[in-house]
Parts: sequence; C-alpha cells; structure tokens
Amino acid sequence: MSKIEKVILEIKKLLTEDTRGLTIQEIADKTHVSRITVSMALMKLDGQGFVDVRVIGNCKLHYLKGGKK
Repeated sequence: MSKIEKVILEIKKLLTEDTRGLTIQEIADKTHVSRITVSMALMKLDGQGFVDVRVIGNCKLHYLKGGKK
C-alpha cells in the first residue's frame, strides 16, 4: 500500500469521526503529513465522489459524503 493510500484511509476515518468538517491544515496536523499530501489525497477522494467541500470565506471545509465509507 502506498503512502497516499494510507493517508486516504486515515482521512476517511477522520472525516467519519468529525462531522463538522475539517480544513486541509487540520487534516495535515492530525495525520502528521504535509498539506500537499493531504491536498492530493483529497483530490483523489473528491474525484471518486467521497468528499464534499464547503467554502466559507477563504476556508474550505471537507466532509465525507453521506452513505459512502
């Protein structure tokens, strides 16, 4: 399993547990990887239809779409 796949699994777990939404920086802090790695993982998850993004000002909150885990 590659590093990005491990990060994707960690992000799915985090977003399942925290339903208020998380920023890229919050996810990076909790997974102990760079913001760039988190951004790439979120792009993959978004492309697969697993993530919703809500823009509030200059902040983007990421949520796991309902029903997909």
